[in-house]
Amino acid sequence: MNEQYDAIYLSPHLDDAALSCGGQIFQATAVGQHILILTIMAGNPAGSAQSGYADMLHERWQLGADVVAQRRVEDIAASHILGADYLHWAVPDCIYRTDAENKPLYEDWAQITGSIHPADEPLVQALAERLAQLPRHGRIIAPLTVGKHVDHQIVRQAAEIVFGDDLFYYEDYPYVQIPGMLTEIIPPESPEWTAVTIPLSDEALQAKAKAIEAYVSQVSTFFNGRADLIRQISAYAEKVGGERLWRRR
Repeated sequence: MNEQYDAIYLSPHLDDAALSCGGQIFQATAVGQHILILTIMAGNPAGSAQSGYADMLHERWQLGADVVAQRRVEDIAASHILGADYLHWAVPDCIYRTDAENKPLYEDWAQITGSIHPADEPLVQALAERLAQLPRHGRIIAPLTVGKHVDHQIVRQAAEIVFGDDLFYYEDYPYVQIPGMLTEIIPPESPEWTAVTIPLSDEALQAKAKAIEAYVSQVSTFFNGRADLIRQISAYAEKVGGERLWRRR
């Protein structure tokens, strides 16, 4: 890592930054800016217990043994494509976290997109203490929590404890392209929020697509091949004018 960054992107999982902000990251590094992608939930499962939901995902991803280690390799490849530095913290993804009795905290998609489990509440403060020690930076970009994934909620809450109104927020893709998802977080014409739109060049869109493709295990979850990937990210970029960040007024 460098001692100072122009921007640090807080990515709950090993793909969120590329999916949501890949174009702007590529454009920033292309003109010499120093960018760090910090993936927070990038740790190995703490024990042998995990939810049936995690088993289902592992079967879909087809990564064999050492699933999370292989996903970190994918993230390193994507970061290289975007020209960004990367940092992986050892917090396990919510699909692997368990309570004191080794019972999974989140066992299905409804729970994963619901409320933060009480056993996870201390994690918010623990992450805030670590975020306060990040290198010097121009700005921090955190998830807006479109889609309400609990890991995104935890990261946003921790970031707000440390950085308050200085935060920028990115639209969680691909959830944001689902009608009504964004307005659940930011009502239309809300006086509390202002949008910052970053236009993307064709080169940046192509780099974003290539970075997303580096997550080989994840692509089929969201896209039906490369052509569909390009179509979807291009359509959303055209809709909003590129990639969009949000700030509190």
